[in-house]
Amino acid sequence: MNSLERFCATIERRSVDRPASWLGIPSPQALPGLFAEYGAANLHDLKLAVGDDLYSVAIPYKSDYSSSISSAFDWYQDGVARIANRTLTADGCFKDCETVEDTAFFKWPEPEKYIDPEECRRLVDQAPEDKAILGVFWSTHFQNTCASFGMETALMNMISNPGLVEAVDKKIVDFFLRANEVFYKATCSPAAGRGKGRRLQAVLIGDDVGTQRGLLVSPALIRRFVIPGCRALVEQAHSYGVKVIYHSCGSVADAIPDMIEAGVDAVHPIQALAAGMEPENLRSRYGDKVSFCGGVDTQRLLVHGSTEEVKDKIRELRKLFPTGLVISPSHEAIQDDVPPKNIRALFEEAGKVY
Repeated sequence: MNSLERFCATIERRSVDRPASWLGIPSPQALPGLFAEYGAANLHDLKLAVGDDLYSVAIPYKSDYSSSISSAFDWYQDGVARIANRTLTADGCFKDCETVEDTAFFKWPEPEKYIDPEECRRLVDQAPEDKAILGVFWSTHFQNTCASFGMETALMNMISNPGLVEAVDKKIVDFFLRANEVFYKATCSPAAGRGKGRRLQAVLIGDDVGTQRGLLVSPALIRRFVIPGCRALVEQAHSYGVKVIYHSCGSVADAIPDMIEAGVDAVHPIQALAAGMEPENLRSRYGDKVSFCGGVDTQRLLVHGSTEEVKDKIRELRKLFPTGLVISPSHEAIQDDVPPKNIRALFEEAGKVY
């Protein structure tokens, strides 16, 4: 099987020669060590050198305010786009709003102005022919809703003023649907005129709704404020024939039934040391209903373990998930505390056919 065939079979829980694997999106601080380990000159070369099955591309968003769709909204009204050091705990510009009318001062960005379809096609076309292409869209509507108020105010408003929270969330979901539509039309539509005829196989979207010990809010609040937006984004992707890998860090086992009901194809990243996220538990509870992506612990194992311990974990995961698991670090943004030799060990073992 080639990488594209392997990924499609893995995410659909069909038989494979070996489960698919994915490097993730290493942090800038981790890249020099990984470049040195693999003799890579840049991120593109690194993706190819690792030998995993997915080639990830991000939405090329560039406005006067931000060069990343992850920081498209000026929630602090100070003109500073925050990516690396942003926080949900700071008060957002809607902190004192009590009605939808109170939010009318906010200038919502127009995503169609800031995403170049030609650049979308270029990013997709640079992927090797046999790789599965993963669009890293994020579309973090819940996190942005929390940031727009400030986390404390947002959580209180979910109880005391839920209609206001829903109205803000809907505006944010609409923004991401419009942004994603530009990318889909550029890379998935038969009329797009793609250079190599390449197309996305999957997208990564989601919101962090878990802590180390459980959900950030109750399952009922997840169903009201997270799942509707998730469902809209999933239905949009599926309308273009694209699979959805849904991301949330932390312990989200109790929300997985709702993710399944919303139509997600795989859950990411299986934060292995979070409560209830043990691969055995997830395999027994949900393994016949949804696939997974992740599972290789980045809190302890990849940071402190030996290369042989890493390989042992991969063998264990492959035995538990002969298919239905895209093997990957349990945090897509590998940090510089992970020895590059452990990343090599992970993908060497994941890449074996036995």
